[in-house]
Amino acid sequence: MNPQHKKWIWISVGLSTLFLIGLLYFTFDESTITALKNLSPFIILLALACHLVALIFWALRIKVMAYGLGYHVGFFHCLNLVCANLFLAAITPSQAGGEPVRIHELYRANVKLGDATAIVIMERVLDGVIFGIGGAITLFLLGTVWQSLNVPPSITTAIYLTWFLVSIGVILFAISVRNPALLKRLMRWISIYLTKKWEMARIEKFLLKVDREVDNFHFSLGKFIGKGKVGLFLGLLFTALFWFFEFIIASILLIGLGQGPHFLESLVSQLIIAIIMMIPLTPGGAGVAEISISSIYGLFISTSVIGVFVLLWRIILYYVNIAIGLVSSLLIVKREVGSGKDDQQLHNR
Repeated sequence: MNPQHKKWIWISVGLSTLFLIGLLYFTFDESTITALKNLSPFIILLALACHLVALIFWALRIKVMAYGLGYHVGFFHCLNLVCANLFLAAITPSQAGGEPVRIHELYRANVKLGDATAIVIMERVLDGVIFGIGGAITLFLLGTVWQSLNVPPSITTAIYLTWFLVSIGVILFAISVRNPALLKRLMRWISIYLTKKWEMARIEKFLLKVDREVDNFHFSLGKFIGKGKVGLFLGLLFTALFWFFEFIIASILLIGLGQGPHFLESLVSQLIIAIIMMIPLTPGGAGVAEISISSIYGLFISTSVIGVFVLLWRIILYYVNIAIGLVSSLLIVKREVGSGKDDQQLHNR
């Protein structure tokens, strides 16, 4: 592990641990002890199993999308690259460190670099599509139930604003399929507005980068529309299953703590938290995740179990990810070292 990664993991884990200790300190009471006594180990194992199943669906998503572009990537290779990506995703802002790992491992599986990049970009697009559709459905089904919780207007506004922004993103995606030049003009306009106080040279450099990313996006889209439609459809299906199993973990933990599943409320909450976690604020969303989930879930579950609930949720979706990702990363490093030795032996011959 290089020094940079060590620094980020200490910052990420340190922040998360600090906030978890604070939550437990301010919410722990006699009711917390009662909830913990009633918490079955089966619930913990079930929640963990859901997380592992979600990772399997993520691996299947990558496999079918690669297959749609004409590549046969082994399932276990896909599963290992997904697990390895978890480590860097857990210690980098907006989980951005995971993308290069996935691209690299697809390239090592003989997927052309451009196609590997296209697969990873389209993964993000499919996530956005599911967030937009899922947000619309859950908010519609929730209806007056959410209002009956006496949610503060600021939280309600944030919820609908989040869904609105995601939906706008999906709509822009659909429009850009037919008119890519429109998306490029829109992105340039937004970029110019946001960078109007920058120096001209810096603005031009940034605009070139924006144009390049838009071109990469359309290149990726063209790949799948041209010959990867089946892979794209199956990828969307596995994306939905991935997020369903990730989001259902919170409801399982709530049942175990005697707070009821709160399925719809939890799905909306998880959607908001997932989007917040994509904002590059802290490495791995440390601190941000703890504050977000405690604030939102505090609206409809007992304060006594908030700290324990957040702790269990973060253990499964954060600390377990670091452990799994570290093991998978070491396997990749071992393979790379072994490959390097083989190349050296061939060279010596």
